[in-house]
Amino acid sequence: MAGAIIENMSTKKLVIVGVILLLFQAFAFMVGGLIAPSPTTAVHYLATKCVDKPNKPQQTKWFMPWGRKECDKIRSFDEAMAKRIEANNIVFAVHIPLPNKEMSPWFQFMLVILQFDIAFKMYNQIEDGSLVYIDVGLAYRDDMDSEWTEMAHSFEQRKLSCNFTATKTHENEGRYYECDLLPFMEVGSVAHKYYLLNIRLPVNERKKINVGIGEIRDIRLVGIHQNGGFTKVWFAMKTFLTPSILIIMIWYWRRITLMSRPPVLLEKVILALGISMTFINIPVEWFSVGFNWTWMLLFGDIRQGIFYSMLLSFWIIFCGEHLMETQFFETLVLGREELKMCNLCVPAIKIFPEFCCHPTKESQDQTERNRFSIYWKQVGPVVFGSFCLFIFDMCERGVQLKNPFYSIWASDIGTELAMAFIIVAGICACLYFLFLCFMVFQVFRNISGKRMSLPAMSKARQLHYEGLIFRFKFLMLVTLACAALTVIFFIISQVNEGHWHWGEHTVQVNSAFFTGIYGMWNLYVFAIMFLYAPSHKHYGDEQSSGQCITGDGGANSGEDLHLTTTITHLDGPTVVYKMTGKEAQE
Repeated sequence: MAGAIIENMSTKKLVIVGVILLLFQAFAFMVGGLIAPSPTTAVHYLATKCVDKPNKPQQTKWFMPWGRKECDKIRSFDEAMAKRIEANNIVFAVHIPLPNKEMSPWFQFMLVILQFDIAFKMYNQIEDGSLVYIDVGLAYRDDMDSEWTEMAHSFEQRKLSCNFTATKTHENEGRYYECDLLPFMEVGSVAHKYYLLNIRLPVNERKKINVGIGEIRDIRLVGIHQNGGFTKVWFAMKTFLTPSILIIMIWYWRRITLMSRPPVLLEKVILALGISMTFINIPVEWFSVGFNWTWMLLFGDIRQGIFYSMLLSFWIIFCGEHLMETQFFETLVLGREELKMCNLCVPAIKIFPEFCCHPTKESQDQTERNRFSIYWKQVGPVVFGSFCLFIFDMCERGVQLKNPFYSIWASDIGTELAMAFIIVAGICACLYFLFLCFMVFQVFRNISGKRMSLPAMSKARQLHYEGLIFRFKFLMLVTLACAALTVIFFIISQVNEGHWHWGEHTVQVNSAFFTGIYGMWNLYVFAIMFLYAPSHKHYGDEQSSGQCITGDGGANSGEDLHLTTTITHLDGPTVVYKMTGKEAQE
């Protein structure tokens, strides 16, 4: 084999490949910006106050806010007091979606946020740290005539966080508190057309249940779900990209296995990156359209976490395997009289046994650096962080598989932990990127040090290696750009998801950002596997036999040839890789 495609392909062909990948990247952004709608939609609901009459029981325990079987309604609590209706007999009913609309499996998930309209009263003010106890039930049906089927029922509590901006006087009675939005419910699939929420606020003064929470006038809900149009575009991208990455991955590993040497660590990690990309690409979400798989949100988070950990680990190993030793580079590439290789004679290992058979400190270092265990200090924190992400996800979405009304944001400790997790995750992502920049800087500095020795070579050979170094540096800069966008996407995703729970529900990431970053990951993995695959070019025996690595005086006969056709036990994926001294010497 004559080395990797990145070093053997002509500059013209490389430019064409780069332009094609750039066009696909632009197309990925355009798909989200011009074709796909916004990722999510927020719909506002106002709960209807239904009366549960003890002396006149309903035929069903579910209260409908409208329709043929609508409940007995009241307009306000003043009307309830006038009719002597107790608070325990009032049910807040919310039908999802709004009249004359239907929910769809294409919506993928349903997140509901709760907000209370609480009026200020001098004799009934909100106490500090007050909790609202909620008796809530969720039901579903698939047509307007069938009966409601219970999906979940729970007794929850939420802490009120309200602020009254005006002066607390009799003149300001009736004005509303400004209360924070409260997390209420999250369902991992939308398999049914209609959903019904029945909410009760039971009062028990002896047990201090719902006492000191002010005068609640209304309950408002905000339902957030994924747009069906965005889901279809997203599924189409996954369906198209899955075979593309799978085919290039099989093609890449087949070329690796055809080589006479065993794969080095970098080549194995590239394969692992392709596998993780394929895993996240497989469009299993298509099944969620026909099946009620509530665990799809959790499964999607697990897949994305695996890909994150693999991608971040790959970048560390990719840079680490290109950190170099000066002496080995000068020996292999420049020919400082220590090593001579000529296929017409005998192997170099027999010519200079004192060099080849007795490993030096540098050669031992190369063997060590081709082992995954060397990177445990760098990769370990990445794996640990991914594991923490998994535990955090299981603490909320894992529990929500049984109780969709559970939220880690419902308690003070949970809110503080979740906020701390988001902040720490963002800081760690930034620190990782800075560390990656430092590693790339180290690689560039070491390569620059080796370039100082290039003028000692002939002009043709010097230009050849200058071109290889430029290609490698350009690839490293592209890697840094991908890493920067990935870190930004991760931080925005975490903040945006948390914002649904503790901030304004209208904040959302543009569709172009989602499709563009997802397309960037696939194109980057595709490019890495393509460029680092062994080249198909072979050189004849006559040409190969004339290639020698000698001192400056004897280098003219083979200076313009690629060095990857030389010694088997010094072989590597690319010339730059060998220049940096990371060999598979086992």
